[in-house]
Amino acid sequence: MAEPSLSVRKREGRLAPETVAALNADLAARFGNSFTASEAIRRQHGHTLTWLENQPPDAVVFAETRDDVVDLVTLCAKHDAPIIPFGVGSSLEGHVNAPHGGVSLDCSRMNAILAVNAEDLDCVVEPGVTRTQLNAFLHDSGLFFPIDPGADATLGGMASTRASGTNAVRYGTMKELVLSLGVVTADGTFLRTGTRAKKSSAGYDLTHLFVGAEGTLGVIVEVTLKLAGLPEAVSAATCSFPDVHSACSTTIETIQSGLPSARIERLDTLSVRAFNIYAHLGLPETPMLLVEFHGTESGVAEQAQRFGEIVAENGGGNFIWATKPEERTKLWKARHEGFFAQMALRPGARPFATDTCVPISRLADCVEETLADIAASGLVAPIVGHVGDGNFHVSPLVDMTNPKEIEAAEAFASRLAHRAIAMGGTCTGEHGVGQKKIPYMEDEHGTAAVDLMRRIKAAFDPQNLFNPGKVFAV
Repeated sequence: MAEPSLSVRKREGRLAPETVAALNADLAARFGNSFTASEAIRRQHGHTLTWLENQPPDAVVFAETRDDVVDLVTLCAKHDAPIIPFGVGSSLEGHVNAPHGGVSLDCSRMNAILAVNAEDLDCVVEPGVTRTQLNAFLHDSGLFFPIDPGADATLGGMASTRASGTNAVRYGTMKELVLSLGVVTADGTFLRTGTRAKKSSAGYDLTHLFVGAEGTLGVIVEVTLKLAGLPEAVSAATCSFPDVHSACSTTIETIQSGLPSARIERLDTLSVRAFNIYAHLGLPETPMLLVEFHGTESGVAEQAQRFGEIVAENGGGNFIWATKPEERTKLWKARHEGFFAQMALRPGARPFATDTCVPISRLADCVEETLADIAASGLVAPIVGHVGDGNFHVSPLVDMTNPKEIEAAEAFASRLAHRAIAMGGTCTGEHGVGQKKIPYMEDEHGTAAVDLMRRIKAAFDPQNLFNPGKVFAV
């Protein structure tokens, strides 16, 4: 392959103090009160959720318009300063860290809902709109946006990380639901990557090149999304199992039978205990599935009945149904707060949150091997998962004053990633690569594919301005 340009290869340290001073002077002149170099705010825009080191930017700019983004890109290009797009900072793999300094571009004020095309089941939003904000706006329209990663993430950030979540088994991921993007590129150009048409055969699929690029190719300033109709009826339930294998087998059979479940979440015993402590739920502390069905009244009833038969065939039971909205809200709120519930299992410890995804037929194998690995490692590591699409999350809780625990957690996370890849899966189903998953990219994709990614990066961003130090080593 051709060598990337010198400017792409040169990011090794942070910006020199004199460069930062000149950059910040230009930013202050252009953005006024929307610019800050406050240490506290800069640290808030570095990675804070897990044990990964906080690497703050040199400055933060709160963009309010597309022109703000264009001007920021132009100024950063002038000073050869990195740009790190920022939504609400809910990512878990160090995506918002600034290892080479530069400017955190906070898009949270770009939060306008630009259009809702109810007849076409789509909408156009700015990147700072959150999923709950959009769904509150859509409430009276009979529509909703179904991607639900748990955190109230911004839609620009969700597109950048190719997010999914609890509803992905029925409605898909951001990959399926983003129709078009408005993007500012490294030369300050604004472009749209597609149209509102549901399909197209015209040219390269630029939209899905930016979806999942984690802010390394450009800044998303507009997102066109598919919407779904609100279901007539919704029913949710929990059911318990004697062991992990039977819970996973139930999931596999449910998917293979074509039963149109909206959500299938799996909790291990440790996670159920955490939820009971944190959310006062009183659930039986055994391996458990949380399921939800969407459709007509009769359709939901039929789906629930068939699912119950599959559960019984696999030795499960103890159904607790939640048909009232407030009951479902309490149940799913506990699931969405699982990250913080798990932290309560070991106060003072820091989580090493990681995720993986395998073909559904290998799910039981991967989970059982992972549980055995956790036990052998002596770690406290609860598991939850969007098992309906083969995705699960593990969060070792680590005493950061104990080097042996840190080493054990890092080694475990590496084995988990390689285990999933060996089973035909991926090192990350929805967290994204960020900084922590870079070591597994060549194992998963192969050297030739990663080299091609590097060439795409060099073509789109020859100065390596956009989120350097993420996705792969340049």
